[in-house]
Amino acid sequence: MKLLVTALLTAFAFAFSASAQPVTINGAGATFPYPIYTKWFSEYRKIDPNAQINYQSIGSGGGISKLIDETVDFGASDAPMKDDEIAKVKAGVVHIPTVIGSVVVAYNVPGVTDLKLDAATIEGIYLGEIKKWSDPKIAALNPTSKLPDTAILPVYRSDGSGTTAIFTDYLSKAGANWKAKVGDGKAVKWPVGIGSKGNEGVTGSIKSTPGSIGYIELAFAEQNKLAVAAIKNKSGKFVMPSSTTVSAAAAGSLKAMPADFRVSITNAEGANAYPISGFTYLLVPKTLKGEKGKKLVAFLGWAMGPGQFMAAPLSYAPLPAALIEKVKSKVKEIKVE
Repeated sequence: MKLLVTALLTAFAFAFSASAQPVTINGAGATFPYPIYTKWFSEYRKIDPNAQINYQSIGSGGGISKLIDETVDFGASDAPMKDDEIAKVKAGVVHIPTVIGSVVVAYNVPGVTDLKLDAATIEGIYLGEIKKWSDPKIAALNPTSKLPDTAILPVYRSDGSGTTAIFTDYLSKAGANWKAKVGDGKAVKWPVGIGSKGNEGVTGSIKSTPGSIGYIELAFAEQNKLAVAAIKNKSGKFVMPSSTTVSAAAAGSLKAMPADFRVSITNAEGANAYPISGFTYLLVPKTLKGEKGKKLVAFLGWAMGPGQFMAAPLSYAPLPAALIEKVKSKVKEIKVE
C-alpha cells in the first residue's frame, strides 16, 4: 500500500510539473508602446509564472515583417497593417488595440521650455523651409519666448515605424503641402535632418543635440525629461499631450470604429483633442496552437482588464470601456488548436 501511495504521489508530481512547464511566447515590433508592454509582461508573469513573454522593441515595420515570416508568435505596430501585408500572413491576423498614445514633438532648445507649434511650422521644419529657431513663423506662435538664432536639426526615425506613420499621417491631414511632397507611412523619404533607430534612438539624439527637434512617444520624453511642444489642434486650441487629451482624440472614432479596429485618430475633432494621437496594436494570428496559444489569449484578456489601469501612470490612455468590450469579443474569436 505504501509503495502504491508513493507511486501515485510521484506520478501526480510528475504530471503537475509537466503541466507547469514554462511557455515562452515571442513578440516583436513597435517601440512606441515598449514602456507599457515591458510593465505588462513583467506584471503578468506574477499572475502566471509559466507565461514567459519576450518582446523585441524593433519598430512596427520589423514586427510586421517577423509576423509575416512566422519568426514571432505575435507582432506589434502603431500603424494598422495594410491589406497587402495582411494577405501575407498565412494564419490571418487580428488587430488588438491595447492602449492609446501620443506622438509628441520634443525639442532641445536651451532657454526655451514653453513652445507652441502648429502643423504649418512642423511641416516647414521637416521640409527644410524653416531653418532657425528664430524664424518669424515660430516667433509668431511664441511671442513671449526668447528664441535663439540657432539652426534647427530635425530628427526622424530611420527604421520602419508606426510612430512615423502616425506623425506623417497627421502632417498629411493638417499640413498644406506634406501629402504631395512627402506623403505618409511607416517609412518616408525625409527632405532634411538625421535619422535614428527607434523611439529610444530619436530620444537620445534630441537629448544630446542642442537645437534639435524630433517626434517620439510621450513616455520617452517624460522619462528623459525632454521638453515637448503644445500643438495646435483642429479646433484652433494649443493642447499638451496627456492621457486626457489623447482620450479626447479617440472619443470621436468610437462612432465609426470598423470591425477590425484599423482606424486613424490624428487631427481629430474636439476642443481638447491632442492632434497627434494613435492606437497601438498587438498583431495576433487568427489561429494559435497549443499551450502557447492558450496563454497568449489569456494574457490578452488580462490586458483588457487589470492591464488598462497601468496605462495612465505610464503616460498612455486606457481604451474606452465600450471599445474594451468589442476587443474582448474579438479575442474570443481567436482559435486555439
